Amino acid sequence: MKWLRELTLRQWRHGDPVPDPNRNIHTASEHLESLLKEVGVQGGMDEERLRQAWTKVAGDFVAKHAEPESLKRGVLVLKVVQPSMRFHLEQMKGKLLKNLRDELGEGVVKQVRFKVG
Repeated sequence: MKWLRELTLRQWRHGDPVPDPNRNIHTASEHLESLLKEVGVQGGMDEERLRQAWTKVAGDFVAKHAEPESLKRGVLVLKVVQPSMRFHLEQMKGKLLKNLRDELGEGVVKQVRFKVG
């Protein structure tokens, strides 16, 4: 009789009860570190630290007209307000790169690119 009761309940519930309903559910944090490492974003840098270093290296005037947009794989992209400021910064690129390396450490910023926007 017990098997008949179990069969009836299984048919009424449309299948066997799931032992653990959360068994195939994962949180993003379980896989985030390996995913970031795979796409080359491991380590990272605090955005505020990067902005402070840029202000210190470039000075207040230049920092108001050019701000860090992204830092990926050692390439710092600076968003520049005007083409004339971009030209000016292109001329100073070597010095800016050296000062950024001194401020943030070797290997953090390997290249600087400018983008008008």
